[in-house]
Amino acid sequence: MSTLQEQNKAVVIRFNKEFIEKGNLEAFEELMAPDFVNRSAATLGIPAGADGIKDYIINVLHKALTDIKVEIYDQIAEGDTVVTRKAIIGTQIGEFLNTPATGKQVTMHAIDIVKVKNGKYTEHWRYGQVVER
Repeated sequence: MSTLQEQNKAVVIRFNKEFIEKGNLEAFEELMAPDFVNRSAATLGIPAGADGIKDYIINVLHKALTDIKVEIYDQIAEGDTVVTRKAIIGTQIGEFLNTPATGKQVTMHAIDIVKVKNGKYTEHWRYGQVVER
Protein backbone atom coordinates (compact mmCIF):
# COMPACT_ATOMS: atom_id res chain seq x y z
CA MET A 1 0.00 0.00 0.00
CA SER A 2 1.45 3.35 -1.00
CA THR A 3 1.41 6.49 1.07
CA LEU A 4 -0.36 9.69 0.06
CA GLN A 5 3.04 11.23 -0.71
CA GLU A 6 3.97 8.33 -3.04
CA GLN A 7 0.60 8.66 -4.78
CA ASN A 8 1.12 12.41 -5.21
CA LYS A 9 4.61 11.86 -6.64
CA ALA A 10 3.09 9.42 -9.15
CA VAL A 11 0.57 12.10 -10.21
CA VAL A 12 3.41 14.55 -10.87
CA ILE A 13 5.42 11.95 -12.78
CA ARG A 14 2.37 11.13 -14.90
CA PHE A 15 1.79 14.83 -15.68
CA ASN A 16 5.40 15.23 -16.79
CA LYS A 17 5.66 12.01 -18.79
CA GLU A 18 2.21 11.85 -20.35
CA PHE A 19 1.36 15.52 -20.82
CA ILE A 20 4.62 17.46 -21.09
CA GLU A 21 6.53 14.73 -22.98
CA LYS A 22 3.74 13.29 -25.10
CA GLY A 23 1.15 16.07 -25.24
CA ASN A 24 -1.57 13.66 -24.05
CA LEU A 25 -4.62 15.91 -23.53
CA GLU A 26 -6.66 13.11 -21.93
CA ALA A 27 -4.07 12.77 -19.17
CA PHE A 28 -4.03 16.55 -18.77
CA GLU A 29 -7.81 16.68 -18.28
CA GLU A 30 -7.68 13.81 -15.76
CA LEU A 31 -4.93 15.44 -13.70
CA MET A 32 -6.13 19.06 -13.46
CA ALA A 33 -8.50 20.28 -10.76
CA PRO A 34 -11.24 22.63 -12.01
CA ASP A 35 -9.91 25.40 -9.76
CA PHE A 36 -6.20 24.88 -10.66
CA VAL A 37 -3.99 27.97 -10.29
CA ASN A 38 -0.53 28.35 -11.83
CA ARG A 39 1.22 30.75 -9.45
CA SER A 40 4.09 31.20 -11.94
CA ALA A 41 1.92 31.95 -14.98
CA ALA A 42 2.90 35.63 -15.09
CA THR A 43 6.55 34.70 -15.68
CA LEU A 44 5.48 33.01 -18.93
CA GLY A 45 2.87 35.62 -19.82
CA ILE A 46 0.04 33.08 -19.76
CA PRO A 47 -3.32 32.90 -17.95
CA ALA A 48 -3.11 31.36 -14.47
CA GLY A 49 -5.75 28.66 -15.02
CA ALA A 50 -5.43 25.19 -16.54
CA ASP A 51 -6.03 26.47 -20.08
CA GLY A 52 -2.93 28.68 -19.84
CA ILE A 53 -0.58 25.80 -19.09
CA LYS A 54 -2.29 23.52 -21.62
CA ASP A 55 -1.93 26.13 -24.36
CA TYR A 56 1.71 26.80 -23.47
CA ILE A 57 2.74 23.12 -23.54
CA ILE A 58 0.82 22.24 -26.72
CA ASN A 59 1.10 25.46 -28.76
CA VAL A 60 4.47 26.80 -27.64
CA LEU A 61 6.65 23.99 -26.28
CA HIS A 62 5.55 21.21 -28.65
CA LYS A 63 5.69 23.50 -31.68
CA ALA A 64 9.20 24.70 -30.82
CA LEU A 65 10.75 21.41 -29.67
CA THR A 66 10.66 17.86 -30.95
CA ASP A 67 11.61 14.63 -29.19
CA ILE A 68 10.70 16.17 -25.82
CA LYS A 69 11.87 14.25 -22.79
CA VAL A 70 11.42 15.08 -19.13
CA GLU A 71 14.18 13.85 -16.85
CA ILE A 72 13.17 13.81 -13.20
CA TYR A 73 16.21 13.99 -10.94
CA ASP A 74 14.63 14.33 -7.48
CA GLN A 75 11.22 14.42 -5.85
CA ILE A 76 10.35 15.32 -2.28
CA ALA A 77 6.80 15.10 -0.95
CA GLU A 78 5.26 16.29 2.29
CA GLY A 79 1.55 16.48 2.93
CA ASP A 80 -0.13 17.51 -0.33
CA THR A 81 3.00 19.16 -1.78
CA VAL A 82 5.48 17.60 -4.25
CA VAL A 83 8.75 19.30 -5.17
CA THR A 84 10.42 18.04 -8.36
CA ARG A 85 13.85 18.92 -9.75
CA LYS A 86 13.82 18.15 -13.45
CA ALA A 87 14.94 19.02 -16.96
CA ILE A 88 12.89 19.32 -20.14
CA ILE A 89 15.01 18.40 -23.16
CA GLY A 90 14.22 18.61 -26.85
CA THR A 91 15.53 19.61 -30.27
CA GLN A 92 14.59 23.16 -31.25
CA ILE A 93 12.69 23.08 -34.55
CA GLY A 94 10.77 26.35 -34.15
CA GLU A 95 11.07 29.73 -32.47
CA PHE A 96 11.44 29.43 -28.72
CA LEU A 97 12.11 32.11 -26.12
CA ASN A 98 12.66 34.67 -28.90
CA THR A 99 15.28 32.47 -30.59
CA PRO A 100 14.71 31.16 -34.13
CA ALA A 101 14.94 27.41 -34.73
CA THR A 102 18.50 26.17 -34.25
CA GLY A 103 18.20 22.43 -34.79
CA LYS A 104 20.17 22.05 -31.55
CA GLN A 105 19.24 20.33 -28.30
CA VAL A 106 17.73 22.60 -25.66
CA THR A 107 17.72 21.79 -21.95
CA MET A 108 15.57 23.68 -19.45
CA HIS A 109 16.26 23.00 -15.79
CA ALA A 110 13.42 23.59 -13.35
CA ILE A 111 12.14 23.06 -9.87
CA ASP A 112 8.37 22.63 -9.71
CA ILE A 113 6.29 22.82 -6.57
CA VAL A 114 2.86 21.26 -6.99
CA LYS A 115 -0.08 20.91 -4.61
CA VAL A 116 -2.02 17.70 -5.30
CA LYS A 117 -5.46 17.04 -3.86
CA ASN A 118 -7.53 13.96 -4.69
CA GLY A 119 -5.05 13.02 -7.43
CA LYS A 120 -5.25 16.37 -9.21
CA TYR A 121 -3.03 19.42 -9.60
CA THR A 122 -4.50 22.34 -7.65
CA GLU A 123 -1.55 24.76 -7.53
CA HIS A 124 1.83 25.08 -9.26
CA TRP A 125 4.99 27.16 -8.85
CA ARG A 126 7.98 26.89 -11.20
CA TYR A 127 11.55 28.06 -10.76
CA GLY A 128 13.78 27.61 -13.78
CA GLN A 129 17.30 28.18 -14.97
CA VAL A 130 18.40 29.73 -18.21
CA VAL A 131 17.93 27.49 -21.21
CA GLU A 132 21.09 25.65 -22.29
CA ARG A 133 21.72 25.31 -26.03
